[in-house]
Amino acid sequence: MAEGVQGNGVQGIEAFIAGMPKAELHVHHVGSASPRVVAELAARHAGRSKVPTDPQALAEYFTFTDFAHFIEVYLSVVDLVRDAEDVRSLTYGVAEDMARQNIRYAELTVTPYSSVRRGIPDVAFMEAIEDARRSAEQDLGVVLRWCFDIPGEAGLASAEETARLALDLAPEGLVSFGLGGPEIGVPRPQFKPYFDRARAAGLHSVPHAGESTGPETVWDAIRELGAERIGHGTRSVQDPALVDYLGEHRIPLEVCPTSNLATRVVERIEEHPIRQMVDAGLLVTVNSDDPPMFGTDLNTEYAVVAKLLGLDEAGVAALARNAVEASFLDPAGKRRLTGEIDAHLAAWPKG
Repeated sequence: MAEGVQGNGVQGIEAFIAGMPKAELHVHHVGSASPRVVAELAARHAGRSKVPTDPQALAEYFTFTDFAHFIEVYLSVVDLVRDAEDVRSLTYGVAEDMARQNIRYAELTVTPYSSVRRGIPDVAFMEAIEDARRSAEQDLGVVLRWCFDIPGEAGLASAEETARLALDLAPEGLVSFGLGGPEIGVPRPQFKPYFDRARAAGLHSVPHAGESTGPETVWDAIRELGAERIGHGTRSVQDPALVDYLGEHRIPLEVCPTSNLATRVVERIEEHPIRQMVDAGLLVTVNSDDPPMFGTDLNTEYAVVAKLLGLDEAGVAALARNAVEASFLDPAGKRRLTGEIDAHLAAWPKG
């Protein structure tokens, strides 16, 4: 049963996924705020935002016409985070949603520049995310780590500030340095000095690339930014030489299928290149990106991928192991989480 949604059928696969311990590597801090949390923030700052205060109305608000529209909506939600209390409650709420999905470990992409620029003191911001991180691990069993990312649309000033926040304040949970936002009109090479500094300080390089632009952006991320993982990398399959390089150097791809559909990076989910990635032997991980905004979560993404690839429970577990392998979790933590995934598969009834 290496192929096919077999055994206990589709419902069985979904139940297997729901109970499976998981790691997630590409998921955004503010973009993970549930409709409940977003509505609460909108109500708290009523009259100063166009974001709906009704969780039901948020589904329509989170319907995107293209990637540029997604960025516009995303930034309107970012603007709801006005003080350290907002940061703490949002972060802990994200961890609660992760716990409900059996996510044991997550590297959450945080854009501190956006919050500090809006007036939250930098030290207060760091204290808020760190307090939420410690509480999430103690209360929920969810281990959170941070990727501080540059919002590319804000230019080099945001890169300088993100590097300062990452390197001078250096919160305990910080493991990596990234680059998000639109790719079109935002060349990767200009950010090289900031990635050089972050890498010299021991942070891992995990920029977005090849999402809405072609394979050349992925090459730039590797050659100029020292990328150890690629955020999305959707267009990588268009360049056979790049596919060979990613495979040879075991550079993981953080794949987010529903996100790519919602932002019109792919027109139909059946056209998503994840099959080509897997067939080429690439290290593919499954992620949710900005889950409530895209009407998804990590469990749903695994179910989508299981259907696209025709996977049984063992195939789904193999993808879950990929995420652990590609993570920046310590070796003991990797062994522990991989063991939990293996135990879940071994205990699952064989159909």
